[in-house]
Amino acid sequence: QQNELNSFLWTIKRDPPSYFFGTIHVPYTRVWDFIPENSKRAFQQSHIVYFELDLTDPYTISALTSCQLLPQGENLQDVLPRDIYRRLKRHLEYVKLMMPSWMTPDQRGKGLYADYLFNAIAGNWERKRPVWVMLMVNSLTEVDIKSRGVPVLDLFLAQEAERLRKQTGAVERVEEQCHPLNGLNFSQV
Repeated sequence: QQNELNSFLWTIKRDPPSYFFGTIHVPYTRVWDFIPENSKRAFQQSHIVYFELDLTDPYTISALTSCQLLPQGENLQDVLPRDIYRRLKRHLEYVKLMMPSWMTPDQRGKGLYADYLFNAIAGNWERKRPVWVMLMVNSLTEVDIKSRGVPVLDLFLAQEAERLRKQTGAVERVEEQCHPLNGLNFSQV
C-alpha cells in the first residue's frame, strides 16, 4: 500500500513546514511508482525547492564534465596499469558493439543512435580520471542503456519544479562533489 511505504520524507516543523526528501540517482521511472503520495504532495505544495546540484544549469553540467578529466597532458593509459587499460579498452569495444542491440525501439523512435549514445556516455574516456571511468563502466550495462533518455529522479523533479514555476536552488557546488572523488588514490578506486 502507498501509505505504508517508507517515504524518505522528513518534515521540519515550522510555519510553513519545510521538507527534506532523499533521492536516488536512477531513472525516475524505476522509483516513481514507489514514492508515497505524502512526498509527491509535499513537492506539489512547495514553492521553493533545493536540490543537491542544479542539473538544469549548463555551468553545472560543464563543470561536472571538466572535473572528471585528468590534468592537461595526461591520459588514462599513462595512469592505469597496462593490463587493466587493455581490458578496459576491450570492454568498451564490446559495449560499443552491443549497444545497438541494447537500445529500445522507443529510443530509436526518438532519434537516438547507438554511436551517439556511446559517445555521450563514454566519449573522451581516455582523458577521464580512473574513478570517473569506473562509474562510467558501471553505467554501461544493458539495463542502464535501455533507460537512457529517461531523466534521473533529481533531474525529473528539477524539470517539474521549473515547469511548475517553483523557485529552485542547489545546496552543493560541483567542486564539493568532485574534489572528494578526485582525491581518492588509485588503490581506493
